[in-house]
Amino acid sequence: SNYPKKSTTSSPSFETSLLSFVCLCACPNNMLSSSPLSTIARAAWRGVHRSTYVRSAIVNTQQVRTYATKGSKAQQDTSSSSDKQITIELKNAYEVYKCEAPSSTVTTNKDELMKYFTLMTRIRRMETTADALYKQKLIRGFCHLYNGQEAIAAGIEASITPKDSIITAYRDHGLMVGRGSDPKGVLAELMMKATGCSKGKGGSMHMFDIPKKFWGGHGIVGAQGPLGAGIAFAEQYNNSGAVAFTFYGDGAANQGQIFEAYNMAALWKLPCIFVCENNQYAMGTSISRGSADQQYFTRAHFIPGIKVDGMNVLAVKEATKHVVDYVRSGKGPFVMEMNTYRFVGHSMSDPGTTYRTREEISAARAERDPIEKVKKYLLEYKLATEEELKEVEMAARKEMDDAVEFCKQSADPDVREMFTDVYRQPVSVRAVERTMSYSP
Repeated sequence: SNYPKKSTTSSPSFETSLLSFVCLCACPNNMLSSSPLSTIARAAWRGVHRSTYVRSAIVNTQQVRTYATKGSKAQQDTSSSSDKQITIELKNAYEVYKCEAPSSTVTTNKDELMKYFTLMTRIRRMETTADALYKQKLIRGFCHLYNGQEAIAAGIEASITPKDSIITAYRDHGLMVGRGSDPKGVLAELMMKATGCSKGKGGSMHMFDIPKKFWGGHGIVGAQGPLGAGIAFAEQYNNSGAVAFTFYGDGAANQGQIFEAYNMAALWKLPCIFVCENNQYAMGTSISRGSADQQYFTRAHFIPGIKVDGMNVLAVKEATKHVVDYVRSGKGPFVMEMNTYRFVGHSMSDPGTTYRTREEISAARAERDPIEKVKKYLLEYKLATEEELKEVEMAARKEMDDAVEFCKQSADPDVREMFTDVYRQPVSVRAVERTMSYSP
């Protein structure tokens, strides 16, 4: 590729290059001292690498046809459900552009399904809890929930490793928990507590977990696109073998900086996977009213793409594995479009019913809910009992109830925190006497 070759000089020269790269992509007026950008660039440069392992797969059967393998007695024996291997044929799960399609046949078992059911149930319960806390005025400001889109977080996590990176926009709670972050840190951040993942200073839209390689949480629409390309550049430069997932919505897909990131990623063959979460509405504007080209997976033109049933966790898992293998082999970036649907409004201030009908929402909940489909699948094939699934749901409820109590007991951020994490090196506050400064 034609990207700058690795220097033989010391690491600070690379840091300068990376910071310049991010700055040129996403920093108006080169204001690189702002906390999110400088944090992203420095952390991406340093790289926090963990031991490689593939996480447990998560499975959903939304819009798929299932059948037992011919001649398999184990599939007929309900007494050994944990060992049962179920073959699932995906139907109309993918559309591809400039690439081969993933396998339409997958095999799963009870353990896989239960892990996915558990993770998605925890995410849904956390978001339901956040909804209630917001209505109690314990959460203020913007709050964007992930209800209905859980299969994306679960399916992608099933096919990547801890060394891979994720960066997203402001609908970030579910993806962060999918990475393995503690919901206590998420809810505490929402409640503006010092125990929050961003010390209570970021709120719903600016959540980070650097050890988990979750790089935010960004409030500027589309700004995470070039930042994600910058993280991919760092991984390529350091020969880490990791890939960077850059999430954005169907509304942000119309941003110019997304196309600039496409171009740079393609030129340098960066290990970057662009993921468009198409939940059909950019705030209150439907994709038919806001996008002349609604085939988001083909928009990069020179980059291969795939459209995935984002409500089907099996499809998400298989497609992600297919794409990761392609990108990790050094062939360059990829675009994934996740066809999904949010059950709630754009944010807590949006009832979500002024630009779409209640019937549309009810139909989506009844026909496409990824959690209910997994639950139904587990029961129909006698892989689990109602009691087992109820235990998972009750455990998720208790986990979030305990998290709320933890948050209520947590302290508010100290006033001095207003002046930390702004610049890389502590500085005095302008117009304040040095002896009165809040500089740490």
